[in-house]
Amino acid sequence: MYIPTIGLEIHAELRTKTKMFCACPNEPDAKEPNVNTCPVCLGHPGTLPMANEEAIKKVLKVGLALGGKLATHSHFDRKSYFYPDLPKGYQISQYEEPLVTGGMLKDIRITRIHLEEDTARLLHEGGSSEDSSRRPAGTLVDFNRAGAPLMELVTEPDVKTADEAVAFARELQRILRYVGASDADMEKGHMRVEANISIAKEGEGFGTKVEVKNLNSFRAVSGAIRYELERQEKLLRAGKKVAQETRGWNDKTGETESQRSKESAHDYRYFPEPDLPPLDLAAWDIDTLKRELPELPEAKRIRFAAEFSLAPEQTEFFIDEPTHAEFFEATASEFKARRAGGNYALLVNYFTSDLQGLLKEQGISLSESKITPEHFAHFVALVDEGKLSSRLAKDLLREMFITGEDPEVLMAKSGKRLIGDATELEPIVSEIIAANPKAVEDYRKGKGNALQFLVGAGMAKTKGQASPDVLRDLFERALKN
Repeated sequence: MYIPTIGLEIHAELRTKTKMFCACPNEPDAKEPNVNTCPVCLGHPGTLPMANEEAIKKVLKVGLALGGKLATHSHFDRKSYFYPDLPKGYQISQYEEPLVTGGMLKDIRITRIHLEEDTARLLHEGGSSEDSSRRPAGTLVDFNRAGAPLMELVTEPDVKTADEAVAFARELQRILRYVGASDADMEKGHMRVEANISIAKEGEGFGTKVEVKNLNSFRAVSGAIRYELERQEKLLRAGKKVAQETRGWNDKTGETESQRSKESAHDYRYFPEPDLPPLDLAAWDIDTLKRELPELPEAKRIRFAAEFSLAPEQTEFFIDEPTHAEFFEATASEFKARRAGGNYALLVNYFTSDLQGLLKEQGISLSESKITPEHFAHFVALVDEGKLSSRLAKDLLREMFITGEDPEVLMAKSGKRLIGDATELEPIVSEIIAANPKAVEDYRKGKGNALQFLVGAGMAKTKGQASPDVLRDLFERALKN
């Protein structure tokens, strides 16, 4: 039996105003290339770096959130290697004295969290570096990202499955967002996962480690680990050796591909960065950083499930995005004030289906929406009170989405209201019965769908303003005669 051993290295671009060692704007997603550059981040001779205090504090906050030990003394190191996307020919990183050691997440131990600068971005023209059959016609370098503050978290080799790796990375992504350290958007490259994978027969220790680099989606993390475990086991069962190397993941083929032999730490020739003074973190106000920590995902997960009686998948939906959690909690508080003992399930349903549908349709985030928690709570309260039909509610929510106005204000302007008066609806019921003899005949033969058809016709006739319950009752009474 082969036992897998997996450790993760996760890089996250920090959300700061400026880069790690210069005053250039930290906008790695800037559309125009090479606009956020200066002699420092371009590696010109004679330039001097200065450490970004905001970036250091954000890494310390992540360490606190993960239960890690914060360093009292730390320094930066030079990590020497040459790549075309590394303008200085070395990277300023941390090796001997990381900012954070230890900690735990999802029962996986954390080895260290350190801070470094990111590389530039390579843009291949006329081909793809991921497709070995097509050579790129040329490669351009965009230095906007060069020097951006980059946090690296390294775990102990406690991960045993692809699912465990994905669960860890997802929860770390949430924590990075909650503490405001990073947007951690994997599609934009803000967070990248590397997996160190080996297998060995039970009782024989560790196997040969293979590093799979730059996994930029949870799907890629899962696929790469599953494939690599299977690949290594096939080699060992065939009596072959697993090479220690760096591999990349090919999304198109669903396979890992060899890139280069794996460097060891001594190959990088680490030594203390001579242009940056050591960090005396013992003098920093750590108590303030602790007080600034928000309620973290796991604590919020437990509280939301208990307080709002949410199903696990509903809880995860709200916990996944801090803006969702904040909006929902503010809405729930307002809804409770309007409808003591109200139907939270109704609130959750409109939030996760109708409101999310409108956001997706318009391609905007919740924070960009004009709907406020107060107005959304008022809207759901009106539905819960029976003052809005389902059809009328959908139309009204769309108007709220466009204008940002209170639902009752919009109802007054448009003249839309729920018609629940039987005397007002009776003529409409009689008209529909007279116009649909086939449906009437089907109903009297016991076909239940016929009644729903007639109620639907009534709703259409009143443009969604009739109470469906009142309509149903009127049709049933009229058709019994």
